[in-house]
Amino acid sequence: MHCLKKLGPVLAVCLSLCAVFASGQEYKLKVPLGLKAMRIPKDNPLSKAKIRLGKQLYFDARLSGDNTISCASCHDPKKGWSNGSAFATGVRGQVGGRSAPTIINSGYQYFQFWDGRAQHVEGQALGPIQNPIEMDLTLEQLVAKINKIDGYQSQFQIVFGTNVTSEGIAKAIGAFERTVLSGNAPYDRFKKGDKTALSDAAERGRQVFFNKAKCSSCHSGSNFTDGGFHNVGIGMKSAEPDVGRFSETKLEGDRGSFKTPTLREIARTAPYMHNGSLKTLEDVVDFYNKGAIDNPQLDEEIFPLKLTDQQKADLVTFLKEGLASPDYPEIAPPKFPQ
Repeated sequence: MHCLKKLGPVLAVCLSLCAVFASGQEYKLKVPLGLKAMRIPKDNPLSKAKIRLGKQLYFDARLSGDNTISCASCHDPKKGWSNGSAFATGVRGQVGGRSAPTIINSGYQYFQFWDGRAQHVEGQALGPIQNPIEMDLTLEQLVAKINKIDGYQSQFQIVFGTNVTSEGIAKAIGAFERTVLSGNAPYDRFKKGDKTALSDAAERGRQVFFNKAKCSSCHSGSNFTDGGFHNVGIGMKSAEPDVGRFSETKLEGDRGSFKTPTLREIARTAPYMHNGSLKTLEDVVDFYNKGAIDNPQLDEEIFPLKLTDQQKADLVTFLKEGLASPDYPEIAPPKFPQ
């Protein structure tokens, strides 16, 4: 029997009171310069205890079938909260067909995954765990496994007033992911009035980004993404192309469309595109400068940019320097419950 079951009704009442207390102590999210206030779901308010629990679950490889893969395996703080590879690798060395998107600022995103098949970070959290290629646990197996860990069981009682549940796991991981933020970049300080924040090259690149190349047509807003889906032709010439958003909507106009990624900390998240086919930011700029890859569903915002070599170099400098924060969230793995 678990320790909690041996301690009787008095402890049960105490834990219930702790749960009420913990859930009522909302955590005020510290939003960096340049980012907007984040909308927190009413059914999943932030608290220190919940964020701490979510952080442990995020880094804990016991959430996979063979105890080798955690959320952080594919979304590693040391690799831009991505994995530094073209594709994600899961249990038993299995390799998926898409790259691992960064977690940075994902709390601002409604649509999750490259094809938008999940909503909000809570909706995303359980997907990789159930995927047989990634973490390979059914929700029933997951709950049973984590419930056997006394440290987790006690934390769930404190945070949620229940034993471990899949809903609680999703909410805790989602709460933690909302704290993974990047702002206060040179661009943000420049926009706030510090005209020395950007180097001369980065400032020229900023003008190329917003004016000449019009990258902000899709990479818009404080998070440098419109949150929408666009076809730029990547992979569409292959024998069996990844149809992206079309798999969810069945709308022909969505064929080959993928979610616009944030450009925050973009220099840390190579390789690029949904299939990792472009290795460097220089490759990405060259790709768009040529007008991407023509296909029937090519996004109407795409056109040859006709940039000079200097303009291309300046644009890369803006992406590398202007959108990188000195407060990058490099978070170390925590101690795990036993």
